[in-house]
Amino acid sequence: QVQLVESGGGLVQPGGSLRLSCAASGSISSFYTMGWYRQGQGKQRDLVAIIISGSSTNYADSVKGRFTISTDNTKNTVYLQMNSLKPEDTAVYYCFAGRIVAGISSGYWGQGTQVTVSS
Repeated sequence: QVQLVESGGGLVQPGGSLRLSCAASGSISSFYTMGWYRQGQGKQRDLVAIIISGSSTNYADSVKGRFTISTDNTKNTVYLQMNSLKPEDTAVYYCFAGRIVAGISSGYWGQGTQVTVSS
């Protein structure tokens, strides 16, 4: 059973920074992809940033140049460094991990962490 636990959310002023963490219950090297999604109130869940095969990254246009996704295999953790935060970044942020075992693809979600950007 894979568990993903996010932390690091909170209230921050516009222009501020936060770092989200997602700790996995097992080795993250077993996942071919890990990423962050977010869901604003009344909106759909959208991709924010993703890392594939431990190295290739992709970002939503709205966060390029401001957010950085990274992993620490020694801590089985994926991070999302968020700088120059804007009110429109306010959302619940979810960690996602995907892996393929014996040809079967599985995806896992964390419980989410609230990020609120407001003065």
